[in-house]
Amino acid sequence: MNQTIFDGVRWTTSDLELLATDEWKRYEIIDGELFVTRAPHWRHQRTGGNIYFELEIWSRSSKLGESIATPGIIFTNADNVIPDVVWIGNERLAQLLDDEGHLRGAPELIVEVLSPGTINERRDREAKLKLYSSTGVQEYWIANWQLQQLEVYRRETAQLKLIATLLADDEITSPLLPGFSVRVQRFFV
Repeated sequence: MNQTIFDGVRWTTSDLELLATDEWKRYEIIDGELFVTRAPHWRHQRTGGNIYFELEIWSRSSKLGESIATPGIIFTNADNVIPDVVWIGNERLAQLLDDEGHLRGAPELIVEVLSPGTINERRDREAKLKLYSSTGVQEYWIANWQLQQLEVYRRETAQLKLIATLLADDEITSPLLPGFSVRVQRFFV
């Protein structure tokens, strides 16, 4: 069950602190709109874990940055998200990590694993794409575990644009990650 809670109120970071803690729910705010989701499907989590794993292997060998699963990112008081996976370069990490362990700005790469449903698709393909584009994310991947495909958005001029939809047999590479190359199907095993 996923829901959007919006009744004319613009939600903020401080509002989240007033909500009851529930380890089975994820609260995100995008442009003042509160999105509440419960723990995702097993395959959703597995896909996110596989993507994290592949990025982490590359990160440890390259020593260029770090990957992390489900980090908190606070862009503004009205824009707080918890993406499935991010990769951030060492220099940027040192600049953006606050004392509470949240990022206070855009990592270079964000990955969202698509959950089924109209609200989820709108959130990831529209609201989050717009947010990530406006905040300076360099690359955004949307992984669809049901179709076993990966949409790759890259910054062109001032916004993120879809540059490829990769299928299971395709290889994913990135100018952000020199030498990183993985067959997309490895994300969905």
